[in-house]
Amino acid sequence: MISLHGVLIPAATPFDPVTGDVDRVALRANLRSWLAHPVRGMVMGGSTGEAVFLDDAERLALLEDAREVVPSDRLLVAGTGAESTRATIQRTLDAAERGADAVLVQPPAFYRSAMTPERLRVHYLALADASPIPVILYQVPLRFSTLEFETGLVVELAGHENIVGMKDSRGSLELLGEIARSAPSDFQLLVGTGARLFAALNMGAVGGILGVANLAPAESAGIVRAASEGDAATAGRLQEQVAPLHDGIVGAFGVAGVKRAMDLLGMRGGAPRPPLAPLGAEAEGKVRRLLEEAGLLLA
Repeated sequence: MISLHGVLIPAATPFDPVTGDVDRVALRANLRSWLAHPVRGMVMGGSTGEAVFLDDAERLALLEDAREVVPSDRLLVAGTGAESTRATIQRTLDAAERGADAVLVQPPAFYRSAMTPERLRVHYLALADASPIPVILYQVPLRFSTLEFETGLVVELAGHENIVGMKDSRGSLELLGEIARSAPSDFQLLVGTGARLFAALNMGAVGGILGVANLAPAESAGIVRAASEGDAATAGRLQEQVAPLHDGIVGAFGVAGVKRAMDLLGMRGGAPRPPLAPLGAEAEGKVRRLLEEAGLLLA
């Protein structure tokens, strides 16, 4: 069992503007910047990291770089989901070999109508049996090309000793609470919606994997810390600071917004990998204004 309590950052992946290759030097610089704050750890190969655009060699290179930078007292989580059970298991074994502490695994969804709860149960139990490191279920945002876990299936999978938690990015506190009430007490729930972190903690979540934490790591982690200390006033204040960044940048502009905001904050975001487009001038103005209003960027 590992503790997922706190905020993990799904690291954005910087690309060289000339070659289009992963910029591993820039990634290391970003990791050091994020880890200067009290975050629980890093997720490599997540949605914010444009994982669907990375080949397996790039995924492993990112993991190797991250493991050299992320200290042993922080978590390194690898996104390893694939469309076949075989490929998912292989990615998971490769990630464990390169030092990942756990894996975050979205459901296979290309053959969506065939992915019944029974087929998903077989898929995840096979993975959990084969994985040498803990497995975290990943409920991908429903606006993406994905499917939705039934609560009963999540509760059943939570009974496996190697399935330790779930990242739920649906943004529904009702559904989150339903799982929290029904799953084993040691099943750890994480949210992916930075605007509702404090509320989710009150519903039974232990933390989050938050795209907005690429921009506001200290503030995001501070919500969990304040809440755990019973300081609702501070947690609420920080939530009010973070929520507009999630809604106005992460939710509104996705990866392109996160990466442009990183550039404005002195980090190395860069453009997304095609076919995603970089942020336009009007949208960039909105991102800049939101960062200024949050106190993260001087006007």
